[in-house]
Amino acid sequence: MKPSILMCPPEYFGVRYSINPWMEGQIGRVDSALALRQWIDFYRALKQQADIHLIDPQPHVPDLVFTANAGLILDGHFISSRFKHEERRREEPLFNQWFETRSARSTRLPKNLFFEGAGDALQQPGRNLLWAGYGFRTDRETHQFLAEQLGLEVVSLHLIHPRFYHLDTCLCPLPDDQIMYYPAAFDAASLKLIETRIQPENRIVVSEEDAVHFACNAVLMNRVLFLNHASPKLIQLLEHKGYTPAIQPVSEFLKAGGANKCLTLPLS
Repeated sequence: MKPSILMCPPEYFGVRYSINPWMEGQIGRVDSALALRQWIDFYRALKQQADIHLIDPQPHVPDLVFTANAGLILDGHFISSRFKHEERRREEPLFNQWFETRSARSTRLPKNLFFEGAGDALQQPGRNLLWAGYGFRTDRETHQFLAEQLGLEVVSLHLIHPRFYHLDTCLCPLPDDQIMYYPAAFDAASLKLIETRIQPENRIVVSEEDAVHFACNAVLMNRVLFLNHASPKLIQLLEHKGYTPAIQPVSEFLKAGGANKCLTLPLS
């Protein structure tokens, strides 16, 4: 059975405001035709590996294309996001409506807590463990709520680098108890939490060069790892670990602070 993914066509995508460092100086500078070509190429590549569901784009929400932030869905249980920035809160009713007609169970967060979905909550494959980021977009207080709702161990990781404001920009959980991550995005206590749970030989440390091209913002499908960019050294390392790196450029979306993983939300 193929995995399922939610995506949104970039019909109205663009940088119309600035809510993260990547957006600074990029307002009105997205090449819409190139963004569409990049998205379609990525969509077609994923389509060979997964069943893809689409949410309809809307003109008033240019970042709806980043479906990873819709919420978190595990075993049919959808926990909806509450966005930190007002500019993205207009996405919430659209995502909630889509999921409430398709999910076995839908849960809203307690009031006054911010949580930005699978951008800040990533399950370790094969383990009852959820990595959860906080510091920029998601409140740490949401992590206990996630643990209670999902019955998982939730490991709170403090993000300290403004360019890596979501966990999925700097950490990618992989099968066989492996992770790919950029250490400079985390504080020392968070790095210790990672190191106590993942053995040294299973840690794929990403360089700054790869990190700023969002190499950690990758999508894994059947040992094929779709990345916006990877250096020859990282490609060689991933191949040694048993993965097939597939470079799928989405450079126009980096102007808004997102890449491959941000453009997808796992549904199964």
